[in-house]
Amino acid sequence: MIKCNFHTHTTRCRHAAGADESYVRAALAGGFTTLGMADHTPWPFASGYESPVRMLPEELPGYIASFRALREKYRGQIELRIGVEAEWFPRYADWVDRMSDAGVEYFILGQHYADSEEEYPYVGSPWAFDDDHVRRYADACALGLRTGRYSYVCHPDLFMRHRPADSFNAACEAAADTICQAALEANVPLEYNLLGLSLQNGDTTGYPNPAFWTYAAKWHNKAILGMDAHKPEALENTALWQRGIEDLKTLGYERVETLEIPVKE
Repeated sequence: MIKCNFHTHTTRCRHAAGADESYVRAALAGGFTTLGMADHTPWPFASGYESPVRMLPEELPGYIASFRALREKYRGQIELRIGVEAEWFPRYADWVDRMSDAGVEYFILGQHYADSEEEYPYVGSPWAFDDDHVRRYADACALGLRTGRYSYVCHPDLFMRHRPADSFNAACEAAADTICQAALEANVPLEYNLLGLSLQNGDTTGYPNPAFWTYAAKWHNKAILGMDAHKPEALENTALWQRGIEDLKTLGYERVETLEIPVKE
């Protein structure tokens, strides 16, 4: 059985818990055949801004070295891949190339800000009720996808995090169209985010957003499950994984089980 998750974080992002090896052991316990690490990418902010939600640039070598060592230790038991979850900030395009040269094997597009975090607020905040910013978010996603650098789009419906279900309006439809079309052209799947699914409650529809996924089905994008694990035990939640599979079937999406990611040594 193939069971792969390419969206996993570490304590370096400052909002996750657990030792690096604990994630590997939990993935084995959860039945995963491939575990991809994709911690929040460091950015060398020109302003000197230090983000509270991502690793620092100087932590990147240790991150890569740690999982290279774990890959060797667990060889034959599980496949490990080393990536990052990254926005597309055109002003820092060269840094994406430098991370790849340093050993990052894949990038998933997690566009948390319409442009650099130094100046723009979080897309998933109540600020996203502003339709103009929803459009900016979608345009930023499309711009990133057109670079060909990204393996998939994680939580493409992040802008719906604090919008009630009945607020999926014309601007939200246009944003979905922009993202879905760009993903099709780049031949990459959309992520059905299982962390968001686990956090949904009566206060917010959150994401994965039913209105987004129902509307976006007309584009016939493929979809991939992402645990978005911020603690090791999340990888052992087999019931949540199965719920994601069933949701995608109900919504009519073809599920991508794995990604072809070359190993860098």
